[in-house]
Amino acid sequence: MRVAVGSILAIQGISCLLRGGRTSEFSICLLLAACGASLFIGFLTPVVSALAVVAILADTLSIPPVVAWSLLGGKLASPELVVMAAAIALLGPGAFSFDAYLFGRHEIVIPPASRSPKF
Repeated sequence: MRVAVGSILAIQGISCLLRGGRTSEFSICLLLAACGASLFIGFLTPVVSALAVVAILADTLSIPPVVAWSLLGGKLASPELVVMAAAIALLGPGAFSFDAYLFGRHEIVIPPASRSPKF
């Protein structure tokens, strides 16, 4: 999921940067491209996926649209990417990411109950 969202955002941001435009468009496009590249490799995943949600919403809600040809232009594409980016923020980077290499994998161990519950 992280690679899929990252590649979509990177392609969207790069296509927007190649088109050029106003400064506000440039900043949204640069944020989309940077978030996409960072999500693709799994670097600072929780922070970047939260920024990706902001960038997707800024691109979607801007009037006029930032990009004429947009991967996020569909009525269902933007909300789906927002939900997926939020899920990535909550789930974390995963085993095959730069974050896992830098900080190590985390495992939550739940100890067994010491006594049986009373009813």
